[in-house]
Amino acid sequence: MNDRSTTTIQVIGGGLAGTEAAWQIAQAGVPVILYEMRPLRTSPAHHSEELAELVCSNSFGAMSSDRAAGLLHEELRRLGSIIIQTADQHSVPAGGALAVDRGVFSHALTQTLDNHPLITLKRAAIGQIPSEGIVVLTTGPLTTPDLAEDLQRFTGMDYLSFFDAASPIIVGDSINRDIAFLASRYDKGEAAYLNCPLTKEQYLHFREELCQAEQAELKDFERETAQFFEGCLPIEELAKRGEDTMRYGPLKPVGLFDSRLGDFRDPENKGKRPYGVVQLRQEDKNGQLWNMVGFQTNLKWGEQKRIFRLIPGLETAEFVRMGVMHRNTFINSPQLLEATLQFKSRPTLLAAGQLIGTEGYSAAAAGGWLAGTNAARLALRLDPLKMPETTMMGALFEFISSASPKHFQPMPPNFGIIPELSHKIGNKRERYGKYRDRALADLETWNNQSVNKRSLCVQ
Repeated sequence: MNDRSTTTIQVIGGGLAGTEAAWQIAQAGVPVILYEMRPLRTSPAHHSEELAELVCSNSFGAMSSDRAAGLLHEELRRLGSIIIQTADQHSVPAGGALAVDRGVFSHALTQTLDNHPLITLKRAAIGQIPSEGIVVLTTGPLTTPDLAEDLQRFTGMDYLSFFDAASPIIVGDSINRDIAFLASRYDKGEAAYLNCPLTKEQYLHFREELCQAEQAELKDFERETAQFFEGCLPIEELAKRGEDTMRYGPLKPVGLFDSRLGDFRDPENKGKRPYGVVQLRQEDKNGQLWNMVGFQTNLKWGEQKRIFRLIPGLETAEFVRMGVMHRNTFINSPQLLEATLQFKSRPTLLAAGQLIGTEGYSAAAAGGWLAGTNAARLALRLDPLKMPETTMMGALFEFISSASPKHFQPMPPNFGIIPELSHKIGNKRERYGKYRDRALADLETWNNQSVNKRSLCVQ
């Protein structure tokens, strides 16, 4: 059988995900057209016309493989990621992080892809999803309005967020269950929230710290978008609007009572009712991650950790993502995508990067790897691949395809989304090391099986 496909795949967007996807498609022997709108059409965040430009930090996160980002790097490294390979080649000293000379990094990737015989780089803005063929969408957080509108028409959904106002997410094991209690309001339905009660003194102190906390500075183009989010105000803004504003909003205590203290309907227990309550909603199907309900915030990350740990029950909270407010575009992936990164309604359309609700440079590269690999497999008439959930990549794609659609928020790589070990390990560093060992072993087995299946058809 021929080792090349006559089908040409289209990849829209030349960021990290698009660059990785195009490379994996071409390496599989399939022709690919990579569309990048710059320099014909600029964005308020980019500064060059190079592929895979790093618009924020130059850091990919921790290098150590017993850290979430480091494990993702190692998985990608073993799978032949062009992004991680190039990052390793052009790394700069950054302590324990993988950081790069961003200009050299992007230029090297642009040259590498431009010189590949099966990759055609076209500088053009695509305003509509191509209606035929195999297509990979990797347009990122600054998807153009015309393409975003077409994507909304295609999905039939209004849920395309153009401004990401997200609450922090906390590891369940780091929440003090001696203080936080499981309950639903007025005991209606299944107890689905962890509730952290505050006394009046604790509430007033918490509010004072919020009002005085340092905020992160929004860019000009983000401020323009942020002004439309009156219905999704930062928790610090609510605190500034009045002493009781939060108590009539996300910290509303009405109908919430710790059953360990007695029946809340008993008048004798009135004095035991909390003055304010911070609610945590289960974020994943296994209950390993919990979202701080109504705590979208623009505070600096250090301030978030300091102030939110003042909440009773969260004194030692471990955050897997901090609250953020920035310009973003992402789809409701749990309703729209399979874990293979194919659209459920159109399997020949795939997506990757921040568009699907993953966060971080490495996660974008990971999505590009899987979407590109599966696009190539479709062109070669092979079944698409689903990655093991015990790997960081597999867990990330399982999360974005199976989380609650109603409360879906973008997710970075973290150990909270990986299935638990067969036995409990108290020491966090040791536990993460075991997660790593299992992930890399399972990845090797899976990759060998996948390569063998592919080689039978491509040789």
